[in-house]
Amino acid sequence: MAKVKEEIIDLKPRTVSEEQLKKIQSVIDRINKAQMDIGALEARKHQALHYVAGINDELTLLQNELKKDYGTDDVNIQDGTINYKEDVEADS
Repeated sequence: MAKVKEEIIDLKPRTVSEEQLKKIQSVIDRINKAQMDIGALEARKHQALHYVAGINDELTLLQNELKKDYGTDDVNIQDGTINYKEDVEADS
């Protein structure tokens, strides 16, 4: 008896539906946009941190100047009152 070679037909779909494809693309587009936004925010954050570091350097220089002039950098920033410790006198 001769063997008959059977051809197997794959009935699985090859592509998703057009509607599903559009949904997938929409979700991926929103993810990509959100990641771009995060990157832009991180860049702005980085710049702001550098700016704050520069201001802190300015404050340190000012504190050193106050210590040199008044013997302390403990100053009330509302009214300018110098808060001397009991055992420290100003260099005048």
